[in-house]
Amino acid sequence: MSNRLLQRRNHLIGEHAPLFYDEPLTLIKGEGVWLHDAQGKRYLDVYNNVPNVGHCHPHVVEALHRQASQINVHSRYLHPALVEYGEQLTASFDPSLSMLFPTCSGSEANELALRMTRQHTGNMGIICSNATYHGNTAAVDELATLFNDGKAKGPNVKAVDFPDSYRSLNGLSGEALARAYLQQVEEAIAEFQNSDIGFAGLLVCPIFANEGLPNVPANYMARLAKLVRDAGGLLIFDEVQAGFGRTGDMWAYQHINVVPDIVVLGKPMGNGHPLAGLVCSQALGKAFRSQVMYFNTFAGNPVSCAVGKAVLEVIEQEKLLDNCRDVGSYIKQNLQHFAERYELVGDVRGSGLFFAVELVKDRQCKTPAPIAAAHIVNRMKERGVLISKIGVYGNILKMRPPICFSREHADLLLRELDQVLHEVSKEGVL
Repeated sequence: MSNRLLQRRNHLIGEHAPLFYDEPLTLIKGEGVWLHDAQGKRYLDVYNNVPNVGHCHPHVVEALHRQASQINVHSRYLHPALVEYGEQLTASFDPSLSMLFPTCSGSEANELALRMTRQHTGNMGIICSNATYHGNTAAVDELATLFNDGKAKGPNVKAVDFPDSYRSLNGLSGEALARAYLQQVEEAIAEFQNSDIGFAGLLVCPIFANEGLPNVPANYMARLAKLVRDAGGLLIFDEVQAGFGRTGDMWAYQHINVVPDIVVLGKPMGNGHPLAGLVCSQALGKAFRSQVMYFNTFAGNPVSCAVGKAVLEVIEQEKLLDNCRDVGSYIKQNLQHFAERYELVGDVRGSGLFFAVELVKDRQCKTPAPIAAAHIVNRMKERGVLISKIGVYGNILKMRPPICFSREHADLLLRELDQVLHEVSKEGVL
């Protein structure tokens, strides 16, 4: 069945459409932190942050069903669902961020953020990191440096090295390292300002998720924000992966104590339902509205808003932020023990329930071990645990389970990962 289904899929959407694992999974059911394949095998989900409060959470499913059975229309009609949800959502942000623009995907939201930033500043130049991805529309594809050898596409975007204390610039550390990274931003701003393009703003994930969750030099983010604002630009944080409790704080910008001008939301916002958006200040949002006729047929519809509101309710009622901090700390401590036992584990990073385990062939040279990473991901799947890999070299294990993940689930993850690391290390797979 799986082979025939794969053939049909390849014919329909193309054989290069990405799939996980050497032998793709056919999944037919999800509940909580568990997924089930077509043969009835159960897998512990340690990857998917879209079902942030758990697959098919009954409260979210019931909210969707209830509203869908009443009415679903676009937001050019009045309906209380949008207002009630938006007020509840924005109440969790800094008071300076109180206006919501709903969209259907993170790509849309990031493109809207770029459009708003360029409208506000009158300039086009955007700075991003050299190992990032912010969506698949034409505008944000210019920032997809992760898939373009670290380079931005087109004259309106410049890429700077993401801040990394593990694989640092020129062997620098501490203040010297932070200064070197910030100097790149200063130079990019100056290049834009000395051209007809001008400088509009900077777009990054506040925890640099696609870059591999690097340990950022102290005070880098606050100084970065000041550089951007002093140059007249806007600071955009893409929290499509980092938001909704992932770091143990509701928003990752709270985790790093830097309030941006725009926050982009997506993935976990609807727990699997296509819901995204951006939040900004009243002044910025209203100025954009007054100058641009912007609307979105499906964004902000009553069903999506009912789902989004239910997600917020689950996070609060089940105390999932506390759970994320507790279980996340427990997992990270145990992952760090692996670094003491296995030479293959070069570094362990992460916050809340988001972890990066960097694999290296040798610790002194920090030579990436992408083959080992691929073996581990596939062997973990065979053992019933789903993880993935990220990073410029494809050598970083990525673990990002639903934030209802418990210590019991953590013990299963750690036990299986320990066994697979032991096997791969013993076999010398590098």
